[in-house]
Amino acid sequence: MNRAIFGRFLGILIVLGSVAAVSAVLLRVNARPQTDDAEVFANLIGIAPEVEGRIVRINVRDNQLVRKGDLLFEIDPIPYEYALEEARSQQATLEGQIRDMQRMMAAERSAIRAAQANSNSAGAKIASANAAVDAAQAGIDAAKADLSRQQADYSYAENNVLRLEPLLVKQFVTVDLVDQARTARSVKGEAVRQARSRLALAEAQWASAVAQQKQAQAEYEQSQAQVDESIRSVTLLDPLTGQRQAREAAVKTAEYNLARTKVYAPFDARVTNLTISEGAYAHIGQQAFTLIDARTWWVVANFRETDLRHIQPGMKADVYVMARPDRKFEGTVESTGFGVMPDESLVGKLTKDLPDVQRSLNWVHLATRFPVRVRVDNPQQDYFRVGASAMVVVRSQGGHT
Repeated sequence: MNRAIFGRFLGILIVLGSVAAVSAVLLRVNARPQTDDAEVFANLIGIAPEVEGRIVRINVRDNQLVRKGDLLFEIDPIPYEYALEEARSQQATLEGQIRDMQRMMAAERSAIRAAQANSNSAGAKIASANAAVDAAQAGIDAAKADLSRQQADYSYAENNVLRLEPLLVKQFVTVDLVDQARTARSVKGEAVRQARSRLALAEAQWASAVAQQKQAQAEYEQSQAQVDESIRSVTLLDPLTGQRQAREAAVKTAEYNLARTKVYAPFDARVTNLTISEGAYAHIGQQAFTLIDARTWWVVANFRETDLRHIQPGMKADVYVMARPDRKFEGTVESTGFGVMPDESLVGKLTKDLPDVQRSLNWVHLATRFPVRVRVDNPQQDYFRVGASAMVVVRSQGGHT
């Protein structure tokens, strides 16, 4: 009887122990999700030159750890040194042309002032010549009027002589009266000749005034042309100064290209996939090798979807890599995945027409795994490689190792 009781009691203890063990395992699994379906990742960049040319020096070897600022390789700088010298020479030539033009402009400004003074003087001469022409024309008009008057007086005196001379024969008039008439005719004739001379002089003065007027107009037009030419010479500086920015940009571009003949490491990294040697011709944008960013390492762990509710960004995690399974690395959960490719055996093929659903039934459905990104807080460069296998244990909030 005692043995039966003891057996039952032992059976109950075994069942309770089993339940407790299973509960503890489940509690630990839920509180500390873990998976060995994980791989190590890091950021990768392809090193490609920004200028092209023959590679004259390679300063690294494959799989070498380099530090930020280390020289990776160098492209032949001679063509770019020549280009820089040419750009600087063209810039210096332009500056010399600008200085020469500025000196010439100083003289041209003086020429402009002199030409403007000449133009003003010529304008005054035109005004004076116009007044002289008007005065000469008035003199001609006055001389013509005087000639007409003198000719009328001479005609009267001539007619008076012709009227008195027949009367003298008949002694109706005296000899003195006839002599007076003849004298008056001679005087009037002389007055007519003098009037004609004055008219000719006035016409000559008018012709001279007109000639001076034309000369003054020609001088004014010439001085105005000199002003315009001087102004155009001054404006020649604008196109030269406008080229300054282009010349400066050409020098900066040549300096930039020369600096880019040396390629430096942008950060601490591992060199990988180095398959070129000195003498190879590098092309712009063509990848020469790859750098693995050694500053930050991640482990992408695939957890079952049932574990995701126990994993939140910011949680701490324990990371183990296959190369050193006895060494634990600290990690921090950064994010959890929100999408994976659907299983065609479950949902069928997604086509552009209608879904192609498989006509079969799986009695066992495995939980889908989603990637969880864990950043390694204390990576050791010798143990972390891209694609290496890893195991991740996520701690609960406030959990202990």
